[in-house]
Amino acid sequence: MPRQKINIITLGCSKNLVDSEVLMGQLGDHYRIVHDSDEKSDVVIINTCGFIHDAREESVDTILRAVESKKAGDLKKVYVTGCLSQRYKKDLQAEIDQVDGFFGVNEIPEILKALHVDYKKELVGERKLTTPGHYAYLKISEGCDRTCSFCAIPLIRGKHKSKTKEEIIAEAQYLASQGVKELLLIAQDLTYYGIDLYHKRELAGLVEQITEVDGIEWIRLHYLYPHAFPDDLLKVMAETPKVCNYVDIPLQHISNRILRSMNRRIDSKGTMALIGKIKKEVPDVALRTTLIVGYPGETEEEFQQLMDFVKKYRFDRLGVFTYSAEEHTQACLLKDDIPEEVKQDRADRLMMLQQEISFELNKDKEGKTFKTIIDRKEGDYYIGRTEFDSPEVDNEVLIPGKGNNLKVGKFYNITIAKADFFDLYGQIE
Repeated sequence: MPRQKINIITLGCSKNLVDSEVLMGQLGDHYRIVHDSDEKSDVVIINTCGFIHDAREESVDTILRAVESKKAGDLKKVYVTGCLSQRYKKDLQAEIDQVDGFFGVNEIPEILKALHVDYKKELVGERKLTTPGHYAYLKISEGCDRTCSFCAIPLIRGKHKSKTKEEIIAEAQYLASQGVKELLLIAQDLTYYGIDLYHKRELAGLVEQITEVDGIEWIRLHYLYPHAFPDDLLKVMAETPKVCNYVDIPLQHISNRILRSMNRRIDSKGTMALIGKIKKEVPDVALRTTLIVGYPGETEEEFQQLMDFVKKYRFDRLGVFTYSAEEHTQACLLKDDIPEEVKQDRADRLMMLQQEISFELNKDKEGKTFKTIIDRKEGDYYIGRTEFDSPEVDNEVLIPGKGNNLKVGKFYNITIAKADFFDLYGQIE
């Protein structure tokens, strides 16, 4: 009798993706596993996101579609896990009772039990990768101890909990043995790593240890909180070729009043000093940030202050969110007094400014040669990335397929011949 097929659908961030990969690794010996597939399946497990309104809507819509498929006889079981299920389990159970089980973010053993599979501790760290085989996300901690006024993540994921260095290194070694060359370190806040286990910030030391793992050539750092930024990390980044000169640092705003209300524990002077220090210590660093517009009470003057800040510091990559009130957060007590159309207008203006900056920075790369990893072949082009670009969210390098025989997952020296707003066009050296 053929094994049943389970389709695991992942919504939201890379941390959710890792959770799905771990679940897939546990289920793989017992079921046929597909990920985000349109194939007909016996069971669907939806790993939901509950971070912002649009993500919650997408999660609910995905659940409802699966339930309709079950009613039509195309599915036998529907299970829901992840952040939305963690936060709103009782409400979801009451409103969508056709779902066969709701599970929280740390309940993989319970999901397995529902599927008649024993949880295997010896598989911890082993996953079924959904990313191309040459790069993978490596989650170094769970939860968050920060108290940002707008953020519900600590309510969903709980307090910060670091993995041990031994666990992380073992997982890095396993991933390297599977052919992974680039590790993307993720957490809600990488900079907090180690405080709970070692009573001090240990990110720099951890990164140094990961550089010693054979087979790993690039280490990329995502989500570095600006307050109490670890200076020793910059030294490691500047002196260690394996550590990408790439800093993903969500700043959220530059107005002192808004930063105080957001409880970011850093002011505009401290923010600008930190950026200056990063650029001084790692001169060719790529800086990625995210900003929030339309926070309660944000004036046009405060928004203009944010525009001027972006003009001055010229971030390599920038994302913008419009503020939305999150239930049970501190900011939810404030009057959400900025009209949606004003929020969207500010987001559009900020992104138009960033588009111009990105274009100018890309043009500066013309004629220069960069170490580039090839992610895939698509149409007439090989698609790659430099160390200054993370998968799916940043620029890509397009190299003509005609006349070239490049291998996915390999590194090449690519000279940039032409640049536009979002892509670079290169030739192999």
